[in-house]
Amino acid sequence: MRHSQLRAFHYVALHGGFSRAAEVLFLTQPAVSEQVRRLEQEHDLLLFQRERKRVFLTPQGERLFRYTKQYFEIEAQIEDYLSESKAAVEGELRIIADSAHHLTDFLGPFRAAFPLIKLTVRSGNTNEVLDELRAYNAEIGIVGSPSPGNDMTLLNLGESSIIAFANSELLPKATTSLRFNELGTLPLVFRESGSKTRQKLEDEAERRKTKLNPAIVAEGREAVRELVASGAGIGFVSQAEFGRDDRLRQIELKDVDLRMGESMIYLSQRQEVKVIRTFMDFVKRVQATKPNSEAV
Repeated sequence: MRHSQLRAFHYVALHGGFSRAAEVLFLTQPAVSEQVRRLEQEHDLLLFQRERKRVFLTPQGERLFRYTKQYFEIEAQIEDYLSESKAAVEGELRIIADSAHHLTDFLGPFRAAFPLIKLTVRSGNTNEVLDELRAYNAEIGIVGSPSPGNDMTLLNLGESSIIAFANSELLPKATTSLRFNELGTLPLVFRESGSKTRQKLEDEAERRKTKLNPAIVAEGREAVRELVASGAGIGFVSQAEFGRDDRLRQIELKDVDLRMGESMIYLSQRQEVKVIRTFMDFVKRVQATKPNSEAV
């Protein structure tokens, strides 16, 4: 096994094709193909399924790709260490969050302070966030789980109460609160399995021996919000994430204290990645200047 073979494989997997990998590596396509062919032949592995002009990773290829992500990241860390005197921090920081609301205090100022770092943000529930971090498909995650796992480093962002919310016309205008047991008689809009908000509601319902029957299960927080705004049912969110929306009104859950904490996390073994370290240090500095508060 040679470094050049692993590098060729890694870039084909990363960019989804031999032609694009060749462009990035400044090689010819036959040269890249030959490096991958030798890697497969010398180790009796099939790393790609080739269909016409498209390539797909095999299960063996998926596993090796996970290792090469780590391998080439360590190589980059070594390069960063040897050039630590460079003033500018650059690279890509991929963030996956169960709610982008928890990033609003940080991203604008961070972008201004580190303009050479490219930021991408996408959404996912807690399970998806953890999976993507562990697969090296993101650097930073925002989750509602207080215990994401021993392989993660966690920064607490605070907690707030879980509330219900509904279209202004769905319930009588005098309704500003609901008892938990009343939820069993109302149309509910839940998020997909893996949502910590949903899990907390279902755990409480099980404890009370109350059945909650969602009328609709929607993928993602924004889908839930739009369905609730249309009058399809009642949704649930943490107080901190509700935001401002004239179509909706908050409804207190009167006889229950369900709280949602939020944490910023990253894979502990990646703590020396420069963009991760830079971002986390920046967030801690911002937090240190804010007054203590219950909600994020």
